[in-house]
Amino acid sequence: MSLLEIKGLRTFTGRLKAAAAVAGLAGLVTLGGCGWQPLYGPTASGAQLEDVMRTVEISTIPGRVGQRVRNELIFKTTGGGEADIPKYRLDIAIRESVLNTLVEGTGDPTGQIYQVYTQFKLVRLEDNQVILQGNNNARAAYDKVDSVFADIRAKRDAEDRAARTIAEAIRTRVAAYFSANA
Repeated sequence: MSLLEIKGLRTFTGRLKAAAAVAGLAGLVTLGGCGWQPLYGPTASGAQLEDVMRTVEISTIPGRVGQRVRNELIFKTTGGGEADIPKYRLDIAIRESVLNTLVEGTGDPTGQIYQVYTQFKLVRLEDNQVILQGNNNARAAYDKVDSVFADIRAKRDAEDRAARTIAEAIRTRVAAYFSANA
């Protein structure tokens, strides 16, 4: 390689580094204007997210699984402490079903899937307006066994797993809404 070729290669490499730096800077400027913010930082109004989450009253949900979802949400929004004076109400409706899987030749299932479907609405109490609504679902599989007690316990464990999944999904969606809008 001649000296001119080496000098040209250095110039090309320098231009490539400069172009990469400009592209990186443009990417940062673009992200800065998109409104992205961390979920667990302060909300758009400057209030701490956990303080805003404490103002959500969770309505009673019928049934054992509904109670589990509600209890999980209360714990996840207040941290197990006292709730503040409610400014919002979270209404949740659930629907449950069980699906048979792994059916033997005799027609008896050896496994089942517990499914829970939810619809939720977050209502602002000052004007009774729905500000967020959505659907979530969760599934939890379990083995069906000959022991009645073990079968009931396995189904209950599946219900509890599904309730935790639903509660976490709803809490995350409400927190994301508050992070950008509260």
